[in-house]
Amino acid sequence: MSAMAVASIHIYPVKSLGGFSIQQVRLADRGLEHDRRWMLVDEANCFMSQREVPAMACLHCAPNGAGFTVTDVRNGLSIDLPWKLDGGARINARVWEDEVELLPGTEPVHRWFSEALQRPLRLAYMPDSTVRATDPKYAEASVALNDAFPALIISQASLDDLNARLETPVPMDRFRPNFVVSGGQPFQEDGWGRFAMGDAPFQNVKPCARCVIPNTDQQTGGRQQEPLRTLAGYRSDGNKVLFGVNAIFEAGGLVNVGDVVSIG
Repeated sequence: MSAMAVASIHIYPVKSLGGFSIQQVRLADRGLEHDRRWMLVDEANCFMSQREVPAMACLHCAPNGAGFTVTDVRNGLSIDLPWKLDGGARINARVWEDEVELLPGTEPVHRWFSEALQRPLRLAYMPDSTVRATDPKYAEASVALNDAFPALIISQASLDDLNARLETPVPMDRFRPNFVVSGGQPFQEDGWGRFAMGDAPFQNVKPCARCVIPNTDQQTGGRQQEPLRTLAGYRSDGNKVLFGVNAIFEAGGLVNVGDVVSIG
């Protein structure tokens, strides 16, 4: 069995928009640095995702030094955003069952996203003063605007196993991981308890139950029945389809592409 290592690291500054890969990441107090600190909300201040708005897949983020740029890959239109907001009026927004206090962006920003996605939306930022906890049933940790936990980890061997069963292979971006691990065996991550990436300790807290997003093309927003239909045939637990694992970690560490992944 080949040695396991960090193959790639992925950051998604805005919840449910396209992300980007980096060579090194700092593990912050509620997730990877810059990961999912922004999200789009509807008129009721409820979070929006590709589940309801598949076209969000077409808005891709990329770092630009002082912040990041969101580009609509359908037409090339873009907008620049800062990594963080420092102050201003706040709104109470909802992400799943949690109510969080966020800082809304400016009206031109809201208008850009509303026009791109053809519905009234606002973009809002999670400041450091807003603390959101993970489900204590699984772990006691803080999390940003991720669905539930601060990191999602998938082995490349797991995707290779899935793609061998598909008529048309799918890329890893369908599953929106933070860390992709090379080497080892398919679905090895399922059995990990405590593990490390380089010197940074992690803990696997639960398998990731997949929604419809993996069926969404991350370039076009088009949606098909695969790969969830195939995954459901051999990766189901009750009515849940599992792929990848959710993890927590200690803040302050650094993870680099190429770091060895060790178990225990």
